[in-house]
Amino acid sequence: MNRLGRQLLRPAIEAAYRRGNRARLPVLMYHRVLPKADPLQPGLIDAAQANQQFKVLSELFNVLHVHEAADLLKQGRLPPRAIAITFDDGYRDNHDVALPLLQRHGICATFYIASGFIDGGRMFHDSVIEAVRRLPTGRLELQALGLPAFTIDDDESRRAAIRDIVQAIKYMDLAQRQAVCDQLERATGGNLPRDLMMTSEQVAEMARRGMSIGGHTVQHPILQRVDEAAARNEIATNRSTLAAILGEAPRTFAYPNGKPRRDYTCGHVQMLRDVGYEAAVSTAVGVSDQGADVFQLPRFVITESTYSTILFRLLRMSSVLTNDYSC
Repeated sequence: MNRLGRQLLRPAIEAAYRRGNRARLPVLMYHRVLPKADPLQPGLIDAAQANQQFKVLSELFNVLHVHEAADLLKQGRLPPRAIAITFDDGYRDNHDVALPLLQRHGICATFYIASGFIDGGRMFHDSVIEAVRRLPTGRLELQALGLPAFTIDDDESRRAAIRDIVQAIKYMDLAQRQAVCDQLERATGGNLPRDLMMTSEQVAEMARRGMSIGGHTVQHPILQRVDEAAARNEIATNRSTLAAILGEAPRTFAYPNGKPRRDYTCGHVQMLRDVGYEAAVSTAVGVSDQGADVFQLPRFVITESTYSTILFRLLRMSSVLTNDYSC
């Protein structure tokens, strides 16, 4: 899109995302930015796509940290065209790929870290992905763990196996989930990667370079699936671990999996308040206005990669107001 086209669209963006007590806040959700496209993870953007998205955001929006945006929204003082960018989990490519692109365009983001996986850990869905990537062609037998058998052949069959296994084990308790991951790793002969997540030093460096760090629990459990004591421990231990890394406590939090009422409840919202968090983000899809609960800010994903499609996606989302979750 040329400069004239961008100038013509700017008033539409300003009308959609107004200032003050009529403002609407979009919060974008990312997990990874891959150096190049991965056929087994087609839903993830690569560096070229991220670069284009960040270019649009830097030219047409006021990019804020989540804690800043939540505070200004609550006060009715949000600037026009405000937006926040978030990344969940703590992947190494957030540091190696996303950070340089964000800095190239002069914008910030908030990174939510599951502290149990930094410094050489691996999240359960990555264990599934990396194991299935390495499996020889043939039949994968998982009936002993309550899962069906899968035929492993081409990329399409591997993507299908990854999708179905992840969906099947996502809501298992942590021990059951780990048992499936362990069996998959044994089927590959081991040696799955241990460098997918950031190190503690990389997390600290992100903060030193102007990014915000937020809490995301220790082991990424779905909070509604663990008892109250375990949920409190996950939230508090994660916050204290990050505080030790950063020299200050994180101010905002992202709920693992993040679906309101299904993955977390008002009881978990109160736990965040109790330990000192100021705001939190969910995975409910939409944007917020001044009436939103800042402990349940919705988010959405953009996968578009051209200037015009990114803008039109953001314009469409301005009407998806999600304020029906409050505690």
